[in-house]
Amino acid sequence: MGKIEGVKIQNFGPLKDIVMGKTLSNQEAGALSNMTAIIGPSGNGKSTLADAFGFLADCLEIGVEAACDEKNRGGFEQLRSQGCTGPIAFELYYRERSTARPITYELKINMDEIGRPYVEEERLRQRVQKRGWPLSFLHLQKGKGYAFEGTEGWQDETGRILSGEKKEVELSDKRKLGIVTIGAMKQYQRVESFLAFLRSWYLCYFSPDAARMLQTAAPQPYLNRDGSNINNVAGYMFRENKKEFEKVLKEIQTKLPGIDKIEPVRFDNGQMMLKFWEKGFRNAFYSPRMSDGTLKLFAYYLLLHERNPRQLVFIEEPENGLYHQYLGLLADEMVENVGRGFSKQLFVTTHSPFFVNTLNPQDVWVLMKGEDGFSTIQKASEYPFVKDLYDENVPLGDMWYSKYFG
Repeated sequence: MGKIEGVKIQNFGPLKDIVMGKTLSNQEAGALSNMTAIIGPSGNGKSTLADAFGFLADCLEIGVEAACDEKNRGGFEQLRSQGCTGPIAFELYYRERSTARPITYELKINMDEIGRPYVEEERLRQRVQKRGWPLSFLHLQKGKGYAFEGTEGWQDETGRILSGEKKEVELSDKRKLGIVTIGAMKQYQRVESFLAFLRSWYLCYFSPDAARMLQTAAPQPYLNRDGSNINNVAGYMFRENKKEFEKVLKEIQTKLPGIDKIEPVRFDNGQMMLKFWEKGFRNAFYSPRMSDGTLKLFAYYLLLHERNPRQLVFIEEPENGLYHQYLGLLADEMVENVGRGFSKQLFVTTHSPFFVNTLNPQDVWVLMKGEDGFSTIQKASEYPFVKDLYDENVPLGDMWYSKYFG
């Protein structure tokens, strides 16, 4: 369990210095909700914001140097904001549950003397009491520093140990995140828990063409990034709990336009494929024959019905390839699915006012380019008249389309 209550990004492309929600350096702001939508004109930084989350996920898996080159990012110098000499920096303000003391994760990535990116600084902090300045329980600079074992233990800025078991740490590779190495050891429980949260993120780059590919028979519990294993996920759900999976399919089929029934088919080689019965046709179609829109909607609804959901899901422009009248229903489903607890958090970028019409101004953030070429971000509720009009039942997407804000 857990969710991000705030995020700060510095020197990452056009995101020179943006803050969303509550952070260590922005304590007066409200925490991010479970459903966060980012809107704005093309070229204003929405895809870069999504890629910032993807970049962090890649840093976990393959290290910071490889992450800088992954997905056509072009290396550290292309990633860093133009004209800036400081490090690319992230701050995540995270809470495991409503009663837990928040944890702040700070990461700085810079170039060394031979031009290779490395982890310049990495820190985890937590409050000792319910109030007060948070103290460090992990702090690494250029791969050297300390970490505290267990669930208690901190060091203040003067180097004084308040409690706990402090261990000196030196990493063999300063291009790997320290939380990956330290979080793999059970005695560092807080680091382990935070690492598990980061690794539960899902960045969705769903491709209908990828979803049509035939995969090996191996069942898999989660959709991969492009959705190419959608039938494997169906196979996993069928194997783990057939009755529950059939119940999920019945619920999903009521939300897919023109679909009467969906059934899983298991072949002799163990492979699973889905059959769709469309209204007006006697014979069913296998999933590779379904339209792009139907496959996308099915994938999104399947994602929302995961048995053990990923804790953070980021979807870019779900409206692509979908009929506009389906978008409000999809947004409603997403809002209802994430709820108000700490089990799931959803970030969405969108250009669609139909999608935004179902959302609250507190949950929508507007990215705009300033005159200096860098992005700024602001909650829709902070624009003049937006909250008053919303309270008068004027849909938020209609306001955006009519240029009341953004």
